[in-house]
Amino acid sequence: AVKRDQSITQPQKWLLQLSSTSPSPTIYLHLPRPVRSSSPRHSRIEGFTSLTVRAIRCVVVGDGAVGKTCLLISYTTNKFPSEYVPTVFDNYAVTVMIGDEPYTLGLFDTAGQEDYDRLRPLSYPQTDVFLVCFSVTSPASFENVREKWFPEVHHHCPGVPCLIVGTQTDLRDDPSVRDKLGKQKMTPVRKEDGERMAKELGAVKYVECSALTQYKLKDVFDEVSCAPSLLLDPYLQDLPKQAIVAALEPPQTK
Repeated sequence: AVKRDQSITQPQKWLLQLSSTSPSPTIYLHLPRPVRSSSPRHSRIEGFTSLTVRAIRCVVVGDGAVGKTCLLISYTTNKFPSEYVPTVFDNYAVTVMIGDEPYTLGLFDTAGQEDYDRLRPLSYPQTDVFLVCFSVTSPASFENVREKWFPEVHHHCPGVPCLIVGTQTDLRDDPSVRDKLGKQKMTPVRKEDGERMAKELGAVKYVECSALTQYKLKDVFDEVSCAPSLLLDPYLQDLPKQAIVAALEPPQTK
């Protein structure tokens, strides 16, 4: 595992796509004292064969083509995908050291198409937090947050917190997008609309971003790291957010 002691004064997130040849990186955070060890779920990871590692699971859901995969790829690679390929299932992971305790943070991408409605919930068990995504250029995907996605995740995982994420904010003021929506007597989803829905549905928070420009992209995952169910130790609740967010630059390749 990549072990690197780095200051958290300028945190940079980094997640690696899981593969048989790529071990999970290890990230060290500087906290005043180690976290107490108690968690209902544990996993074993390479580099910590003698340690029990606590797992944190985040699942990303939402309509097809709203930018869920672009969200993860842009965040983890700093590159924007050149073409759209519908996702069936994909996952990313990072090992985070909080005090002396290792955590595995997993991000799970899912397919939004109706064809996968029966397959998708197989990724829901033991989820700690959901990212429920919609495109700000698609009022239909926004309405589906209320009509489909919140009912679905709360049916399978009652009580698990959700963050509502508005994607593709770089297109909100695009003339062609506004013209296309205008012909249907619609407008892009406003930030206030997202915040109102989050309050009505009891979401942890509404956040929005652009995977293309990376505007507010990091903020989305900062919120994931600080979602209520992820604070596995009461001590963490009193820490500043930047002390919980992982900090690691991508490993250098020769």
